Amino acid sequence: MGTVDKLTELQFRRNKIEQGGGEAKIKKQHDSGKLTARERIEALLDEGSFVEIDAFVNHRCTEFGMDAVEAPGEGVVTGYGTVDGRLVYVYSQDFTVIGGSLGEMHAKKICKVMDMAAKTGAPIIGMNDSGGARIQEGIDALSGFGEIFFRNTVNSGVIPQISVIMGPCAGGAVYSPAITDFIFMVDKTSKMFITGPQVIQSVTGEEVSAEDLGGSKVHATKSGVCHFACPSDEACIEEIKKLLSYLPSNNLEEAPYLEPTDEINRLSERLTTIVPDSPNAAYDVKDVIAEIVDNGEFLEVAKDFAQNIVIGYARMNGASVGIVANQPKVKAGSLDIDASDKAARFIRTCDSFNIPIITLTDTPGYFPGVDQEQGGIIRHGAKLLYAYSEATVPKINVITRKAYGGAYIAMSSKHLDTDIVMAWPTAEIAVMGAEGAANIIFKNDIARSSDPIATRADKVAEYRNKFATPFAAAARGYVDDVIEPDSTRPRIIAALEMLSSKRVTRPAKKHGNLPV
Repeated sequence: MGTVDKLTELQFRRNKIEQGGGEAKIKKQHDSGKLTARERIEALLDEGSFVEIDAFVNHRCTEFGMDAVEAPGEGVVTGYGTVDGRLVYVYSQDFTVIGGSLGEMHAKKICKVMDMAAKTGAPIIGMNDSGGARIQEGIDALSGFGEIFFRNTVNSGVIPQISVIMGPCAGGAVYSPAITDFIFMVDKTSKMFITGPQVIQSVTGEEVSAEDLGGSKVHATKSGVCHFACPSDEACIEEIKKLLSYLPSNNLEEAPYLEPTDEINRLSERLTTIVPDSPNAAYDVKDVIAEIVDNGEFLEVAKDFAQNIVIGYARMNGASVGIVANQPKVKAGSLDIDASDKAARFIRTCDSFNIPIITLTDTPGYFPGVDQEQGGIIRHGAKLLYAYSEATVPKINVITRKAYGGAYIAMSSKHLDTDIVMAWPTAEIAVMGAEGAANIIFKNDIARSSDPIATRADKVAEYRNKFATPFAAAARGYVDDVIEPDSTRPRIIAALEMLSSKRVTRPAKKHGNLPV
C-alpha cells in the first residue's frame, strides 16, 4: 500500500469517527435540542485550535454481542485547545455512540486528558451526555468511573475542573461532577440523579418525572448541586467562557488581569443612601455590588440557591475577586444551613485559586428554627467559620449594617484573620439586636417602670447608641476603619493593592478536618 493509499485510509477512518453514530442519530440529537459532542467543543474553543487525542481508540469488550458493535471514538471526544488564547483540555461524551455510555476505554480517554491537564496546569472541561455505565463491560466500567473520581480528587484545588451536564448523567456518573469546582446544566435537556424515577417508584412507591427529580431547576434551586442553569447548549458554553475569564489556569498562577476601563477612585453617592433608615427594612445587596465593582459587572454563582447569601466573581481595578454578601432581601440576610454550605464552598474555591475574597456583611444572625437545629446548623454553620479561617488569600470585609452574634464572627470578622475590616457608619456590631439585648439587660428596669413601653423604648435607644454602632468595635481594633459609604470602591482597591504581596505560613499538616 503506497503513501497515497495510506493517506486515503487515514482520511476515511477519521471521517468515519467524526460522523459519530451516523446521520440519523445526529439528527435525533439535534431534534432533542442538543448539539453533538464535536459541535460543543467547536463552540467552546477558539476557532481552529482543537487538537484531538485518542480518536482511534476502540473498546475491547466481546461480551453480550459487543464484539460486533462499532463505537467510533469510543463514545467520547477528547483533546485540547484554547479559550480566549488560554490552554484548556476538554472531553465531550457523544450520545450518538451507544448512548455515550462509559466503558473501560472511554474512561481511559478521559483519564488521559485529565492527566495531561494536571501536568501542564490547565483547566479541564467535561461535557457530560451519557446513559451511564456500559453494562456489557461490567466491572471494567465501574473501574473507569473510579479512576476518574480519583483524578478529580487529586486535581481538586490544583486546576479548575468544570463539569457541563448536557444530557443524562445518572448513577455513579454524577459523582465526578460533584467533586469538580463548578457544574453547569441546561434547562430541559440535562438530568442528574443517583437513582432514576423507575427505581424510586419500585423501591419507595413515589412517582416523579425525570425533570422534577433531577432537572436543572431542581438542582439550581433546591439541592444546590448546579451552579449555573442555562437555557441552551449555546448559552451554556458562553457562560463557561465567562467563568474561565475570572479563573487562573492553575493554583500557582494569578487570575487573568484585564486593563480596567472603570475609574479606580470612582465615588458612589448612591451608596450613601442605599441602607434604609429603619434597621428592619430590606435592600438589595446586588445594588451595592454593582456600585463597587468594575463597570458593574458581576458573575453570580448559584444565584437561585440559598438566596439569603450572594456569591460570585467580579473585577476591581482589572483584577479578579470573589464576593460573598448577605442578602437582606431574603430571610433578612440571616445565615442558614444552605447559605453556609454555599458560601463555604465558594470561599474555598477562591482560596484554592488565589482569588481575593471581598465580604459585604449585613446579617442579624443564624436563622432560628427546629428544622435548622435538627438539620445540623451547628455542623453546617461551622463550615463557614472554617472556610474563612482557612483561607490565606487577601480577605477584606465591609460591614454595611447588621453584624450580630456568631454570624458577626462567621462573616469574615477580624477574629478569623481577615486582613482589613471596614464599616459604614450604619453598621450595628453587637452580640444581638438592640431590642433583644434591652429585654435581657434592662429586664428589671422595664418590669419596675410605671410606663414599661416608654422605658423599654428608652433602653433600646440607649443600647443602640452605646453598642449597635461601628465605633465600639473600632475602639478595640476589630474594625480597622469606619468609612464613608461612597468611598467603598477606592478603599477596597487600595486594600487589595496593599495586600498583593501577602504571604501566610500555616502549621504543617496533611490537611485539616473540614466539618462536612
